[in-house]
Amino acid sequence: MISGPMTDPDATALVECRHLSFGYGKRRILDDVSFTVPRGKVTALMGASGGGKTTVLRLIGGQMRAQGGEVLFDGQDVGLLDAAGLYAARRRMGMLFQFGALFTDLSVFDNVAFPLREHTGLAEHLVRDIVLMKLNAVGLRGARDLAPSEISGGMARRVALARAIALDPELIMYDEPFAGLDPISLGTAAQLIRRLNDTLGITSIVVSHDLEETFHIADQVIILANGKIAAQGTPQEVQQSADPLVYQFVHAQADGPVQFHYPGSTVAQDFGGGLER
Repeated sequence: MISGPMTDPDATALVECRHLSFGYGKRRILDDVSFTVPRGKVTALMGASGGGKTTVLRLIGGQMRAQGGEVLFDGQDVGLLDAAGLYAARRRMGMLFQFGALFTDLSVFDNVAFPLREHTGLAEHLVRDIVLMKLNAVGLRGARDLAPSEISGGMARRVALARAIALDPELIMYDEPFAGLDPISLGTAAQLIRRLNDTLGITSIVVSHDLEETFHIADQVIILANGKIAAQGTPQEVQQSADPLVYQFVHAQADGPVQFHYPGSTVAQDFGGGLER
């Protein structure tokens, strides 16, 4: 009998979300959302704050379970995996958390070594060589003995990226990798994401609000809004969208479908009685 890996209906997709739904209480964050993340490409998840971008990352990583639909990672439904299966799937993923999330009591070297020591039985001399290679890839081999408090925010983000690629993952998820960075560090981080994606042959999902840098490095852009996909396509296609909400987001307009005031009672209802007196 010949056996082999299960074939996914969409062999080009590493991640596939099918009719995905999720919410908090009565508030629907994702409502019947479907999209694919092609292998070897950089996919950007964008949209206004609270639109469900980070929620999607948590669903892919199995930190939360979808309330409807499926989240497939390499053909496996993440929501149906047991603890052992989820642990194995996560070993094939890397995560760069917002602001890096380095362990403050560990050195730069030990931060990058942590997943290797946690997930593998490699001898320490091999761990050392791998850590130095990963730090060299992000330009920080010389900072290996420093503490997180001794490096800049941009450097900390690069150390976090070295940690994210320590296990040679197939998928890396970036949660706001450009937040709080100066222009030089921001440009460096963007170039690293694109270069590592192409050099290592990995797949990347980038959650970001930085339009210019994200559109520059992304192959595919997905804009989430009101629980749905408002736009999807290449950066050029999304920029040319005539959808009012997408146009407001891409052109950073204050007025549009996303309003300044949170929905509530009218001004007359709140202040009318006082004005009459």
